[in-house]
Amino acid sequence: MDKCPNYAFIDGNNLHQGTQVDGWVADYKKLREYLFSKFSVMKAYYFIGYIPQKNDYHNLYHSLLKSGYILKFKRIKTYNNSDIKGNVDAELITNTLQRIKRFNKAIIVAGDDDYYCLLKYLISENKLLNVVTPNIQRCPRLFKKSLVKDYLFYLYNIKNKIKYKDVPIKK
Repeated sequence: MDKCPNYAFIDGNNLHQGTQVDGWVADYKKLREYLFSKFSVMKAYYFIGYIPQKNDYHNLYHSLLKSGYILKFKRIKTYNNSDIKGNVDAELITNTLQRIKRFNKAIIVAGDDDYYCLLKYLISENKLLNVVTPNIQRCPRLFKKSLVKDYLFYLYNIKNKIKYKDVPIKK
């Protein structure tokens, strides 16, 4: 039997906010190409909140599809008519576990410790290749002080290879 491919599972909001805090934006096409060349990622699942009434988000969705991502949407929830929440943690975890027999190794792109139980499980099954986080400062302490530390890869270290031109970031 042929060796299964590697898959990436990406928390889109986590990725976007993690790089934006550092004052840069990832070029998602360059990131997809990097995941393929560095980690042999054949499928990259991108988990993102879905906002049906905003055209600028539809442009983002189209751009992600065009760059080679498989989009997994979660309908966002609005609180107090202003706060929006599109938490994709459960979807990312569930989708990863549903596909575990289809991939050789997983790359999890996220920067919060909500994924710790998934990471521990993937490690125990010898299915984790890397945990990709935006940078060292925003990486959860739990990751740095546990068995996850040996799997950490920081996007900040390759920022110049994958950043989207010089885009001014609103802080």
